[in-house]
Amino acid sequence: MRWTSRVRLVFLMPAVIWVLVFTVFPLGYSFYAALHTVENSTKVERIKVPRMNRDGTPSLRADGTPRMRTEVRRETITTWTFVGFDNFARVFRDRQVHEAVRMTAIFVVAAVGTEIVLGLLLAFIFSRTIMARGFLRAVMILPIFATPVAAGYLFFTILYEEGGPLGWTGIPFLSNPSWALFSVILVDVWQWTPFCFLVFLAALQSLPDDQIEAARLDTHSHWDIWREVVLPALTPVIVIVFLLRLAEAVKVFDVVASLTVGGPGNATQSLSYLAFRTGLRFFDVGYASAIAYLLLAFVMLIVTVFFKRIRSVYG
Repeated sequence: MRWTSRVRLVFLMPAVIWVLVFTVFPLGYSFYAALHTVENSTKVERIKVPRMNRDGTPSLRADGTPRMRTEVRRETITTWTFVGFDNFARVFRDRQVHEAVRMTAIFVVAAVGTEIVLGLLLAFIFSRTIMARGFLRAVMILPIFATPVAAGYLFFTILYEEGGPLGWTGIPFLSNPSWALFSVILVDVWQWTPFCFLVFLAALQSLPDDQIEAARLDTHSHWDIWREVVLPALTPVIVIVFLLRLAEAVKVFDVVASLTVGGPGNATQSLSYLAFRTGLRFFDVGYASAIAYLLLAFVMLIVTVFFKRIRSVYG
């Protein structure tokens, strides 16, 4: 069968519509909102309306005039005021944004760094012959299948200080700012270390055996073989995993929303959660869109720089 341009268009249209509706339009609309100040006000109006009987007829007085009652009508009025790039400039002056950036940076460095180190260590261990390796590997990947919200609520139950399984320790996992941030990092490490482990294990098992055997002729030190042969071969994979986890960790929202709700205070309020609160709780849609756009620009900048670095080194 010969494919025509119309047939190709039919098969491509669902994907094109999906991208336009769920990607291009939201990006354009949020940028439009970021250039405006959106204010909601409620207009309250009291009017006189006739009382009605059960049969739907007006209730009348003895003189034949209708009985009246006061009805309150409320109308929400949304006004859009063009402010240019004022919302973007406000982001750099906002103290809450500075605190959210600091929290997000600490989270990304601690969580992603720990996940990569633990993933490499576990991959090295499981690449060797150990007892019940298949069963242990299956158990290791179970956290990946849990949604972040479910993981957050699970750890909320575990770390709850009044009656939780770890309540006897006396550690304020959720009420102390430092421990609350540690708890958020712990949940992310628990869930995403298996992902790093699986990718690194697959990369390790794909290394040619003759390369490892040649290295063993020169030295019997496992550390030297790992440092001089294995680690350089895994570097491209490590960079890719780092980029994938970086892009996701910077946008952390689910765990914060379900485990700490940004608290105590603003100790665990990430940039994504701040944008959510600003837009959907305080209804400052324009400013929330500006925060989200700057976060998007930052992630794109980091990923672009790393990809260019990879192409210059390994291209």
